Amino acid sequence: MSYDKVDRWPDAERDLRAALALKPDEAFLLNYLGYSYVDRGLNLEEAKTMIEKAVALRPKDGYIVDSLGWALYRTGDFEGAVEKLERAVELKPTDATINDHLGDAYWRVGRRNEARFQWTRALRTAEEEPQKEDIRAKLDKGLIDPKAAEAAPAKVQ
Repeated sequence: MSYDKVDRWPDAERDLRAALALKPDEAFLLNYLGYSYVDRGLNLEEAKTMIEKAVALRPKDGYIVDSLGWALYRTGDFEGAVEKLERAVELKPTDATINDHLGDAYWRVGRRNEARFQWTRALRTAEEEPQKEDIRAKLDKGLIDPKAAEAAPAKVQ
């Protein structure tokens, strides 16, 4: 994870894969690697499988459930994303990123008022200015470009 934080993804991926070979049922490791792939638009089917396994191991972890919802979102399954992200918000109701993700998914399925509500919730609990700016832009204009949410880097849960 340290390599990932200093933008050395190839080194991070190598070490995460090595760790996964040693502990193939470690939910947090599956989630971290899977979400990292989703965030980068890499190995999406493999990432989704990893995250599904992590959810099976820790079904009450809101961050891991969020990762699955975000993987579904990134692969275009917006209805499936809404279902998982609603569950993630139930588990972690004050997390800005999870509420932001749910807002994005609501927008994509045409639930615009609910999207704005979730983005407002996310804005209230967001701590970092770049995330706040992104949320304010969505509240102002919505998700005009279908790739807008995909272009913004997401926090690894």
